Amino acid sequence: MLQPAQVYNLYLCANFTFMLNFEYYNPVNLVFGRGQIAKISKLIPEGAKVLMAYGGGSIFKNGIYEQVSTALEGHEVTEFKGIEPNPRYETLMKAVEIVREKNIDFILAVGGGSVIDGVKFISAAVKFEGDTKEILHKRLRIEENTVPFGTVLTLPATGSEMNSGSVVTIEETQEKLPFGGPALFPQFSICDPTVVASLPTRQVQNGVIDAFTHVMEQYLTYPHDAILQDRIAEGILQTLVEIGPKVAKDPSNYEMAANLMWSCTMALNGLIQKGVPTDWATHMIGHELTALYEIDHARTLAIVGPNLYRVMFDSKKDKLAQYGQRVWNINADTIEQGALEAIEKTVQFFHTMGMDTKLSNYTPEYEKTADFIVKRFEERGWKALGEKQNITPEKVRDIVELSY
Repeated sequence: MLQPAQVYNLYLCANFTFMLNFEYYNPVNLVFGRGQIAKISKLIPEGAKVLMAYGGGSIFKNGIYEQVSTALEGHEVTEFKGIEPNPRYETLMKAVEIVREKNIDFILAVGGGSVIDGVKFISAAVKFEGDTKEILHKRLRIEENTVPFGTVLTLPATGSEMNSGSVVTIEETQEKLPFGGPALFPQFSICDPTVVASLPTRQVQNGVIDAFTHVMEQYLTYPHDAILQDRIAEGILQTLVEIGPKVAKDPSNYEMAANLMWSCTMALNGLIQKGVPTDWATHMIGHELTALYEIDHARTLAIVGPNLYRVMFDSKKDKLAQYGQRVWNINADTIEQGALEAIEKTVQFFHTMGMDTKLSNYTPEYEKTADFIVKRFEERGWKALGEKQNITPEKVRDIVELSY
């Protein structure tokens, strides 16, 4: 008689799809480790006029500002402060005007994913002809005419330091919209894990869950024969499960912080999505929750993700069972049982990382949220989401309502 694991493996073999064709391009010079900020002086072209962009000023408290300023000596530097979490189009356009007026030819993003995403928009918008909102509304693929930029990462989470994607919020219309393109890779990114020591617990928690869900969006689809991609994705997930609580408890532990920073980068530098189907509906719904209620991005993912897996259970149960077996060591008698247990293990991990997983925990205005999001998706023509294009507006409504 076959054991459950054998039945499971036979089932997967019968339902595999072939690895998809792909191209992989990533030109980012990633400079990783302690003390690497000093290398900025050799990474930015000599004589370049630099816009140094950052957020609310935490870099003054953790010593990053001083290190970056020292490394920029000899360059003409203009500072731009105030890029928000979930960077605002309105704020970024102020920086665009500065770059244009001063003929700045290099931008340095000093911050987390929001600052880096904001700088990607600035880079794309400076030379853009026409209404710069079209970059967001039309999700334009940016292939040329950008201002070169580099990054100094201060908060591991989004992987924006090694990819060409960005998400920007238009405050006027409460829209949080993605865009990207091959011209929006940083020329270099400096990743010094010592910055993690000064982060608040909430930001560390967010970083772990953000990276975790990035992997899930590229992994938790359906079985396929891109075996190496699955193993890399599962390795990142296992690492985050192991180190996440430890970094949140003691962010000054360099070993744990370094593994977190590298895991966050690997989660979204494009490698694990090559040759495989991807989802991203959790992010698309989560972006709306952030735009509506100012909920931290990672926390919207913790709200939406498990409920998307529940609503789309029939099409995701095979991969859920694989995930449960390989990441959580679940040995269930059936695919369905293993998949259900995997969802519960994921929710428990989110709770361990300080995440509330219900929208009602964040806002009393949640009851009309599903109607609003469904209407907005329909207006945009987003009527077939997910790896199988089977997440319809009706399914989106079910996911959001289950998240209450």
